[in-house]
Amino acid sequence: CAGAPRGAGRGIEGWAKKGSLSQKPALLLELCAVSQHGDRSRVASLRLFLPKPGLCLAGPARRFPVAAVEEILRDVLGSALRERRYEPGPCLEAAKDIAEVIKARVKALAVPRYKIVVVAHIGQLGGQSLQISSRCLWDPKSDTFSSCVFKNTSLFAVANVYGVYFE
Repeated sequence: CAGAPRGAGRGIEGWAKKGSLSQKPALLLELCAVSQHGDRSRVASLRLFLPKPGLCLAGPARRFPVAAVEEILRDVLGSALRERRYEPGPCLEAAKDIAEVIKARVKALAVPRYKIVVVAHIGQLGGQSLQISSRCLWDPKSDTFSSCVFKNTSLFAVANVYGVYFE
């Protein structure tokens, strides 16, 4: 770009003249704009880079362990709520604690590049009905979830863990 700082405006062509793209940073596009008066302090540029070959992953190297996470959900819900009676205040705190314990145990599985979202609900079991739903924008090839429902004589609990692959 005319009036831009030295080295600005060198795109794919600039690298291609000097050598192979695989030997240089994989610069995809460099756009720059200079003010009409050539004021260098007002230069704006946008650079988009592609990672070097071999760094792009086509998907997760290891799938999210749905069965192992469901086992964690059953274990945590059962141990935390087996003998508990429904009381609104304490159950609110129990839902938060359950979600934190589940998150810590799922993270301990060390599944790389997955973001973990944990949602826990606890309610009174009293003949009423309840519908819980969620919507997510995700890739069905790599993203998934695990869910577990727990009931005792006084309460019910639903815990969901969403594993969303992050590239």
